[in-house]
Amino acid sequence: MDLDTWRARGTTEPIAGHPIFWMDSRAEVAARSTSPRPALLVIHGFPTSSWDFWKLWAGLTARFRVVAPDMLGFGFSAKSKGHHYSIFEQADLLEALLARLGVEHFHVLAHDYGDTVAQELLARDAERATPRIASACLLNGGLFPETHHPLLIQKLLLGPLGPLVTRLTSKRALERSMRRIFGSATQPSAAELDTFWRLVTHDDGLRNFHLLIRYMSERREHRARWVGALVNARCPLAVIDGAADPISGAHMVARYREVVGHGTVVELPGIGHYPQMEAPEAVLEHYLRFVDALPAG
Repeated sequence: MDLDTWRARGTTEPIAGHPIFWMDSRAEVAARSTSPRPALLVIHGFPTSSWDFWKLWAGLTARFRVVAPDMLGFGFSAKSKGHHYSIFEQADLLEALLARLGVEHFHVLAHDYGDTVAQELLARDAERATPRIASACLLNGGLFPETHHPLLIQKLLLGPLGPLVTRLTSKRALERSMRRIFGSATQPSAAELDTFWRLVTHDDGLRNFHLLIRYMSERREHRARWVGALVNARCPLAVIDGAADPISGAHMVARYREVVGHGTVVELPGIGHYPQMEAPEAVLEHYLRFVDALPAG
């Protein structure tokens, strides 16, 4: 599904005062079957958008009502200049969106930055009398700040030169960074790289890179809460990880096994940071296998 089609099929409306774009397969589900399907919240990563999951869309919507938003500052959602972006606010907005759509119980499939938002949602679920999350599956992400290996450009964005680096970031620089984190045999196509650039530059969004990247500092500050959310999760967990990812590949999985010690873990050899784009069939197969093995009810 190309980006223009993706956008045309989605919705943009104010959520908690911010214009937020999302995809909702409810109409597709209703057209296929009168039986209700479980809801699945899909949470994308930095620096792109919900479109990252387009290769999984048909397979996921055959089983779920899929809600896939662009988070604040990303994709086709609002990109307010100078805004104090935070993981906590992103979680607030996702909860507000689900409330708007009437979704009370749901599964989670997240990637990268979205993993951290999912960890905050899990932490909130642990504080509720009745949990809302049925399961959570996490693709390559910095679940543990001590094993997160950011690219040089990410480090520069987070530092005092962040605003300057933001202004100097070019399409070629973004393409080099993306190629570095994909697997050597699963490199993004020219069309995919063009789409990534369109997503980050839409509505002058590139100007916010140094503001959005602050999530790396948040991960360190709130490590106990967010790692604890995995260790003490009240729902089944899964990790599907591109093992060749230099940012959060096999070394992150090793730490997950050491610290969390429960849940389904799948490593995809030769696959980089974007498994849902590099190996969509394998990701879908392992994800559905995980879901099919969940306890009834």
